[in-house]
Amino acid sequence: MEFGYWTPVWGSWLRNVDNDSTQGTWEYIKDLTLRAEDLGYVLTLVPELYLNDIKGEKAPALDAWAIANGLAAVTKKIEILAALRPQYHQVAITAKQIATISQICGGRFSINMVSAWWAEEARQYGISFDGHDDRYALTHEYTDVLRGFWSKSPFSHQGKYFHFENSFNEPKPPKMPLVYAGGESERGREAITRFADKYLMHGGTIEEVREKIADMKARKQKAGLAPFKGFGMATYIIIRDTEEEALKELERITTIKNYADYENSYQNFTGNSQLDVEVSKYDYSVSNRGLRSNLVGTAEQVAQRIKAYEEAGLNLLIVQCAPMKEELERIAKELMPLVK
Repeated sequence: MEFGYWTPVWGSWLRNVDNDSTQGTWEYIKDLTLRAEDLGYVLTLVPELYLNDIKGEKAPALDAWAIANGLAAVTKKIEILAALRPQYHQVAITAKQIATISQICGGRFSINMVSAWWAEEARQYGISFDGHDDRYALTHEYTDVLRGFWSKSPFSHQGKYFHFENSFNEPKPPKMPLVYAGGESERGREAITRFADKYLMHGGTIEEVREKIADMKARKQKAGLAPFKGFGMATYIIIRDTEEEALKELERITTIKNYADYENSYQNFTGNSQLDVEVSKYDYSVSNRGLRSNLVGTAEQVAQRIKAYEEAGLNLLIVQCAPMKEELERIAKELMPLVK
């Protein structure tokens, strides 16, 4: 099992707590990443939303690609996985940006293709927000075009959404960037089977994760495509010296303080994503159903649960925690040795 973590572009991951010291600033994120790299984290996922999904749309939110570009320049070995929503990025220009950032960091740059879900954010930024299946169709073709620009000169393409004729896009990236993606609907799983190298999941139970991995492996095989290169899951981790202390922290962060602050994003997320499990307001206390994996307890208890996920086929955990500097350090020193 490998460990990555989420870059806190919005600051805290806690929707119900105001005194978390995690900061959504460049200096905090830079220092966090350099320390995480030294601690053995192999990847950081930089999420992309222009409104703050955690503290509400009026709160600050950093630009994912500016942060990813900065991290590419200051790090030496960690993989930088930046979320990419096709509706917000012109494809030919994005192909060049990715090739350039990949050159800056020696090929350590990957993309997490996201079909988008927040209709209100799109409205505020003047972006078209199509139906669920259309968003996945766009994401699929967009990824094909990126790979075309990265591998061919000149590049030509005629599709439903894009048309290019004898287009030059130089330089190429030092190696083909990896494409991650996550989705649970039938249309989402079908598209991801076709275009993704790695499959990502929201936090889920061991049974849910086992089912998804088996299903996606079978889909690749049926399509006659190369197997997925890995399976990752978002998770929120709480480890303490005793189980009682861990459960007390869990209660603290899941006690809903002011649901109205994030009601819009909750309704958009649950209404536009076609998820295969219900997302309760308890689950929504942190991002991406991270509590559903129940990685809460002593380091020994959590390590045993992680090993069960590993047996189910999972090989990457992308961690959220709070406060991030202190908890990433604790996880690396107390939990990771028990797992590895």
